[in-house]
This record gives sequence, structure tokens and C-alpha cells, in this order.
Amino acid sequence: MARAAVIGEAVRTAGFALAGAVVTTAETAEETLAAWRALPGDIAVLILTPRAAGWLGDSASPGGSPPLASRRDVLVVVMPE
Repeated sequence: MARAAVIGEAVRTAGFALAGAVVTTAETAEETLAAWRALPGDIAVLILTPRAAGWLGDSASPGGSPPLASRRDVLVVVMPE
């Protein structure tokens, strides 16, 4: 069964665990990129904090595209500010 995941700052993501989401706290760009790379294969929806989304959008892969473009099988949603 597909699951939802959340990546971002602890203060904005903690409550999602109560709903059964896979929550990964990421307080830096490096932690966010590591969390993205470690996403389980059964994740269908990914919720990002605005800061995490910015970090992922800024982290170009060696081919030049941001990581968000590399997972077309995941619906990515960014929390409002």
C-alpha cells in the first residue's frame, strides 16, 4: 500500500506522524537532500515544508536537474508559508 511522507523542520512536521505519515525531520539542506534520497519506494505523496522544498529545488544533480524532477512517481505538495 502506498504511503505519505513529510520532510522538513520538526516544528512543522511532527503532527503528521499522528496521521500515519513517514516523517523525516530535516533542519538543513544536507539533511533534506539525504531524506529525499532515503525515501522508501512505496511513497506516493510527499509533503514538504517551504524551506525543504527550496533546498531540494536548489540542489541540482550532476545532470543539472533538481532532485524534485527525478521522482515522477511521487506527488509532491508544498505546505503554505
